[in-house]
Amino acid sequence: RGGRQDGFPAQLVIQAQQSRMLLNLPIPVRTLTPPINGRSTLMRLYSDGKVYAASLAKYAPLDTDGNERSPTIAQWQDLLEQGELAGPRDRAPTDPIATTGSIIYGRVAGVARGSRWQAQLVDNPTAQSLTIPQPGKAFSYGLSTLHHGRLGTGQIQSAPMLVRYPDTAYFAHGNYGVQYSLTLPLINPTRDTQTVTLALETPIKQDQIQGGLRFLKAPAKQIFFRGTVQLSYKDDQGLPRTRYVHLVQRRGEQGDTLVRLQMPPLEQRLVQVDFLYPPDSTPPQVLTVRTHHQ
Repeated sequence: RGGRQDGFPAQLVIQAQQSRMLLNLPIPVRTLTPPINGRSTLMRLYSDGKVYAASLAKYAPLDTDGNERSPTIAQWQDLLEQGELAGPRDRAPTDPIATTGSIIYGRVAGVARGSRWQAQLVDNPTAQSLTIPQPGKAFSYGLSTLHHGRLGTGQIQSAPMLVRYPDTAYFAHGNYGVQYSLTLPLINPTRDTQTVTLALETPIKQDQIQGGLRFLKAPAKQIFFRGTVQLSYKDDQGLPRTRYVHLVQRRGEQGDTLVRLQMPPLEQRLVQVDFLYPPDSTPPQVLTVRTHHQ
């Protein structure tokens, strides 16, 4: 939204051969069950020159009274230069290109290529609009398809890793932190007013599909998507609207309606969908456009 969370400076000047600390915060896990994922951090930074960035974690040192305190910059620097990678390590991944059977994706740890997925969804490469489905029908666009999880599209949308630790994922499965900016120039080519809805959904991972996407009647316990989606469009009165919807979706969950449009005959309506693919989420997800029976 262009805002900045409290605690972040507007800018940070780093002198040559010097280091600066951007965040030094606790990761509370003692009260969690299981005691993991006490903090997720997502930052967007711009630099006018090359910098090295490190994300570190360590057990808090104790003060003279036995209370935990924040590590000093010197202690962080020592950990950066002398420390080992956190253990125990997760299962080593299998190469998804060379693997034909069961696949282990592994943890994503490194630098992925790209930071934005910008697309206009249209009928074909030369078209300027997206024809809505027939009444009672729907179509879905893959948002985070991956190796062995292409949902019948033939597309692998996981970004390649430019640098990675050798025992971590070969690809950025999920495209963590990537901004999706999708434009849908919807058009109703019929002579009747049509009710059209948009939803973000988390189907069961499949490589090939028969008869459409699969969902669970009762979604699983695992949360596969948790983040905010921005929707920009003109409502049925012709007024511009921008909505922010925080979604929490579990594996196999069909999404609730995010936008509902009453489209008169031959009307074209532009809808824009923006979101940052959230950390700790699990692909695949799809964006579904549905036309309802009147």
